[in-house]
Amino acid sequence: QVQLVESGGGLVQAGGSLRLSCVVSGFTLDYYTIGWFRQAPGKEREGVSCIRGSDYRTWYADSVKGRFTISRDNRKNTVYLQLDNLKPEDTAVYYCARESQTLGSQCPRDMDYWGKGTQVTVSS
Repeated sequence: QVQLVESGGGLVQAGGSLRLSCVVSGFTLDYYTIGWFRQAPGKEREGVSCIRGSDYRTWYADSVKGRFTISRDNRKNTVYLQLDNLKPEDTAVYYCARESQTLGSQCPRDMDYWGKGTQVTVSS
């Protein structure tokens, strides 16, 4: 069955870094776009970054451009999100998700399977 499992969250001071991992199983990662999302307390979930399966093209939300970097290693069935220069407003639960269509390009829309999330807390 399809599974996505996030890890790597934690507590870090402002200006610090974390690397999140999303390990997938139950499908061939090569053929799918994967996205990272986050949800802060009292706020709606928002798309953070996506990486396409077809050509590794990336997308970033304006709020994280220049600070976050998405990458993937299909041999390890893993998608990463490097978080640098973290700010208190980055505090949230971070989720990874799979786009529903193979070789799709709709991310951050049209996602079908989601992980359970990993908490990132940035102190000021």
